[in-house]
Amino acid sequence: MALAGSARARHHCDMKTIETTWTVRRASERGHSDHGWLDSYHTFSFGDYYDPAQLGFRSLRVLNDDRVAPGMGFGTHPHRDMEIFSYVLEGTLEHRDSMGNHRQLKPGQIQLMSAGRGVTHSEFNPSPDEPLHFLQIWIEPRGRGLRPRYSEWNPTPEQMDAAKVLVISPDGRDGSALIHQDAEVYRLRLPVGQTAHHELKPGRAVWLHVARGALVANGVRLTSGDGASTETPGLLVFHASAPTEALLFDLA
Repeated sequence: MALAGSARARHHCDMKTIETTWTVRRASERGHSDHGWLDSYHTFSFGDYYDPAQLGFRSLRVLNDDRVAPGMGFGTHPHRDMEIFSYVLEGTLEHRDSMGNHRQLKPGQIQLMSAGRGVTHSEFNPSPDEPLHFLQIWIEPRGRGLRPRYSEWNPTPEQMDAAKVLVISPDGRDGSALIHQDAEVYRLRLPVGQTAHHELKPGRAVWLHVARGALVANGVRLTSGDGASTETPGLLVFHASAPTEALLFDLA
């Protein structure tokens, strides 16, 4: 999908100059809905927000930045044929589903529900006084009618503050949550001045979402809520200009 705000930058590495073309989706360009108990920003078309130019990126279909009031949440509702995951930034997320899972997730944890041929679930903020801030993300599966499945990523002490760590993958390696798609998701957590790298292979694409903070991606400056994509193979370099937390999607 074509997105607004293309930018080019040159990065000098290993005696070669790599030109990376980024398509930038600024936080201010996102859709927005405020339901009182739910304040949500939509990177792609969702609910009442519809933009034919913003229908997703490759298999990435939904990326919502949600804030839920204390004691409120999404009541039980159905889904099918979608990989749905949540990444908690602040507060507590309580999850229940028709597969029998009942979990409370804290900041830095990820849950992934493969809806497959059909599940029902609810997502709530169980706290009476603390707000909940999390990312709700949908990725299209590789096929329809798959068996529903629930998976989690819980960081080890070594992974908690790692600059770059794999959190979702199709093979579950390194303790990552399992997904029914050729997609890898990495969490970046960078203090000021720290750098992370990612090698993008030919034929694949990256979407980067800055959850909070600010960084420079091969010369392009991004801040909280910004997204950017590239299909340029080569080395991607992310340098934090503020304490930063971000998700990087490497997609077929």
